[in-house]
Amino acid sequence: MTTKGNYKTRPLQWEDEASEEPRFRRVQQGVPPSGRVLPGMPLEMADPDGDDPPRFRGPQKPWWRPSSTAGRVFFGICALTVLGAFATAAVFLKHSISRDARFRIAGASNIEATGFTEVTRAEMLPVFGEDIGRNIFFVPLSERRKQLEEIPWVERATVMRILPDQLRVSVVERQPVAFTRQGSQIGLVDASGVLLAMPPATMARHHYSFPVLTGIDPGDPPASRKARVALYERLVAELDSGNQHLSEQISEIDLTDPEDARVRMPEQGTDILAHFGEDHFLERYQRYKAHIAEWRQQYPKLAAVDLRYQQQVVLEMSHGSNAIESNKGSAPATDPEAPNSATTASTSKPKPAAGMTNVGAKAVKTSKPATAKTSIAKPLSTSASKPKTASTQTLAATMKKKREAAQKAAANARKRKPSPPNHPAAAAAQGQ
Repeated sequence: MTTKGNYKTRPLQWEDEASEEPRFRRVQQGVPPSGRVLPGMPLEMADPDGDDPPRFRGPQKPWWRPSSTAGRVFFGICALTVLGAFATAAVFLKHSISRDARFRIAGASNIEATGFTEVTRAEMLPVFGEDIGRNIFFVPLSERRKQLEEIPWVERATVMRILPDQLRVSVVERQPVAFTRQGSQIGLVDASGVLLAMPPATMARHHYSFPVLTGIDPGDPPASRKARVALYERLVAELDSGNQHLSEQISEIDLTDPEDARVRMPEQGTDILAHFGEDHFLERYQRYKAHIAEWRQQYPKLAAVDLRYQQQVVLEMSHGSNAIESNKGSAPATDPEAPNSATTASTSKPKPAAGMTNVGAKAVKTSKPATAKTSIAKPLSTSASKPKTASTQTLAATMKKKREAAQKAAANARKRKPSPPNHPAAAAAQGQ
């Protein structure tokens, strides 16, 4: 019996090299996938290696959800009761607050305002006229803020409630950047192109020292006015770069053309209109200052200077109707009206200004009904000496002499030319 018992417990021959894995582990591998434990099988134990897949136990109900129908009905009734209690409390609270005199705005003294300098309190209070006597919780703050920003001098506004019965208004006012002129009226304008009105006495008290801008019409769209003021600000910023403060020498700027800043420069009792275009302001200003004395000495009637050309400038006079163009690097000036006369045209100049027409190498300025002016395009002189250009009187005399010579030559040619055979005079001579 002993031998038989030992035979059953002794491992088989092919199990001599088996691992020392516990016997219950090997038995567990034979458990059916269904997870049911058959009679005589050992109980399941947790896998120490974590190789067993997780077993699905099905959805679990929340702890607060009743399992029976009666429980669910009771739970719904309780939830509706709580929500109704909250709604009733909110309505009662709103009703009591609206009738509470402590939250009522009694008068204008309950409205506190800060940040107002140019806008008076009398201009601000009409915005809150409907709120006097109203409960502070029923004041539409966003609407009042928009109404405040409609005041020309107000750039941004903030409106807050201060319990129990105060309103606090804070604004940021606009900062003017230039004077504007509309006919005989002088006003101010800010960086956004918003036109601002101010009494002359107040302007004098502020000691503003801005150039005067023209060409900004109140009927223009806000975007158009803003673009014109942006052109002016670029010009001033470039002239004042390097702490030079060159913009202080400008008296007036015409912004009618948003692509051409026409600056009026004071020069010894008179004003010269300089066309600065829309870029390279400092370079063109320095070019103007370097040659203006020379141009005025040669042309006492100088009225305007067009600096938008790269290799030349156009000088506009206060009389005449023609314009003579002479570019840098060209031959000495010749008679502009003589046939076959030509000068070298600049390839980098912009399109002619309004009223100018290019004909070959000459630029002719069409005369205007109101005034007749002469424009002369001159090359830029690199030296300090006076450029070798004939004066207006010399050119006129030369033109007159050449026209008289051309007329005499044509008359002599007609005298020397024989009459054709079919001419009546020639036929009479042949008949004799």
